[in-house]
Amino acid sequence: MGDALNVTYLTFDGHVEVTKYRYVYFCILCTVYILIICTNCTIVYLIWNHKNLHEPMYVFIAALLLNAVVFSTVIYPKLLIDFLSQEQIISYPACLFQFHLFYSLGGSEFLLLAAMAYDRYVSICKPLQYPTIMNKTTVCVFLILAWFVPACQLAVPTGFSAKEKLCRFVLKGIFCNNSLYKLQCVLSQARVIRDMIILVNVALFPVLFIIFTYTRILLITYKSSREVKRKAAQTCLPHLIVLINFFSLCAYDVIIVGLEPDFPKIVHLIMTLQVILYHPLFNPIMYGLKMKEISKHLKKLFC
Repeated sequence: MGDALNVTYLTFDGHVEVTKYRYVYFCILCTVYILIICTNCTIVYLIWNHKNLHEPMYVFIAALLLNAVVFSTVIYPKLLIDFLSQEQIISYPACLFQFHLFYSLGGSEFLLLAAMAYDRYVSICKPLQYPTIMNKTTVCVFLILAWFVPACQLAVPTGFSAKEKLCRFVLKGIFCNNSLYKLQCVLSQARVIRDMIILVNVALFPVLFIIFTYTRILLITYKSSREVKRKAAQTCLPHLIVLINFFSLCAYDVIIVGLEPDFPKIVHLIMTLQVILYHPLFNPIMYGLKMKEISKHLKKLFC
């Protein structure tokens, strides 16, 4: 029975003095989770409810915010349960499921940002062709691919990990991320290559595409009128800030967590919380305050 328990369940070892501060942790993160749901869903509601926001750019923003809500839901409920539990444990299948959703939704974020960059590129660089190119079919295809492609690609490492033998059962973190690989007995070169290919497909290629499209936008607007420059800045700047923020957090998760430097546990916990806390709250603030049409509806809603 004891051996079966060790094989089936993993223990999280990333919490800091959880017994002493469990209620503080719970109250803070529960408040943050409610804020994430309320802020993101408010903007999604505004986009859904106002016909002048039924444009591809705003549809992609709504999809991005819904993605953030689902992303947070993958992490927060389990995290809140752990704070109130005597032992912070998770079954291995549940851990793999959380791992798969965490990274597939992260990949969806990059692809949605890439779709938004393409939308801005067509709008600014090819305005006469915009209604033809960015029609409802194109938008639907982009949305389906943004969620379908990462989910399918991440199913491969998740499936292989389910078959791997575990030699350790203590996870150095507070949720299931790529530190899960450290528990496996064998770290094969084929797995590293496979994961690098997936990382390039769902993260690096979209980022390079975004850089290319915004470079093209910058070159065209540089020679345009002041009004065109202002419009480009209003719509493109929030996307770029969100991309830089999310890419930085993902770089920490992929590189730093993988290398496991000798950080104090409290530093590791704070940096890990940035991935799940900062970004889902950052998106609605950026799009709610920086996007003129959304900001206008927000003022009407609350004033």
